[in-house]
Amino acid sequence: MKNLLLAFLIVFAFSSRLAAQEIDTIPIPTKDLDIKLKRSPLPSRIGTLQFQPVKLNPALVNAKINYWKTKTSVGININQASFSDNWKGGGVNSLAIGGLINYKAEYSKESYSYVSEVILQYGKVKNKNQLQKKTNDRIYWDNKAAIQLSKNWYFFGSINFESQFDKGFSYPKDAAGNERENLLSKFMSPGYLTESIGFEYKPNKFFSTRIGTGTARQTFVLDTDLYKTNPNNFGVKQGKKFRNELAFQIVSSFEKEIFQNITLKTRYNMFIPYDNFGHIDHRLDINLVAKVNRFMNVSLTGVGLYDRDTDLKIQGSQTLALGLMFTFPR
Repeated sequence: MKNLLLAFLIVFAFSSRLAAQEIDTIPIPTKDLDIKLKRSPLPSRIGTLQFQPVKLNPALVNAKINYWKTKTSVGININQASFSDNWKGGGVNSLAIGGLINYKAEYSKESYSYVSEVILQYGKVKNKNQLQKKTNDRIYWDNKAAIQLSKNWYFFGSINFESQFDKGFSYPKDAAGNERENLLSKFMSPGYLTESIGFEYKPNKFFSTRIGTGTARQTFVLDTDLYKTNPNNFGVKQGKKFRNELAFQIVSSFEKEIFQNITLKTRYNMFIPYDNFGHIDHRLDINLVAKVNRFMNVSLTGVGLYDRDTDLKIQGSQTLALGLMFTFPR
């Protein structure tokens, strides 16, 4: 019995000692072990996947290229002043109205281009106790077709027409101091038709110069009695209705926004008849427009003209106006 008790004590002490010691982790090599893993629940494929192309029918867009670009400007300005009968500052009651229509169409495709521009201007002023007088009166239509020869040079052909809407008068006073009308011009008296071919230099979008080596101009005076009040008769012989001239012509144009909302547009025309190189005609048009807001603007227009067929001195006109301007498309 004592031996059995002694053996139990020895076994208990040895077990307690093993429990008090740390258990070490021993790595087991699995290289040669036949370990079976659980099958993945995800489906799997074995072999080459076959893809079938999907045919898509392309959607056809019925779109056309528009080679035309158009712009229309319509302007109107009104000036009015009135004074009471006892106004000591002086002055005269007046009413002035003017209108402008400017249409421009441009066609450009590859090396070919075409430009058509129409300018219509008319204005009148009425002062108290005076006759009505014109402030503006012009009809101008210019057409030009061109083909590009190099980066900056074009060969062009052009035709333009110019005249006026209404009769034009001078206003001398009679012996009593009253104004009387002296007829100077009217529609197609004069009228100008100019055809030209030559070369155009256009280095950028805002400047161009036409050199018309072959230019013909017809001057029309359909009123054969106009010479009675206008002896020069615009260079047309008395009793004749038109005059034809062959000439060398230079036309330079500049149009650019020089400052924010301020656009400068100029056009210079020099006409040299082949039968008289000393008789050179010059015309300079300057138009400065300052945009006040979306519809209102201030415009300053000036014209300088030297033509011996109308007068031996330089002629000039100037107009300053505040008005409304509508442009399409915006």
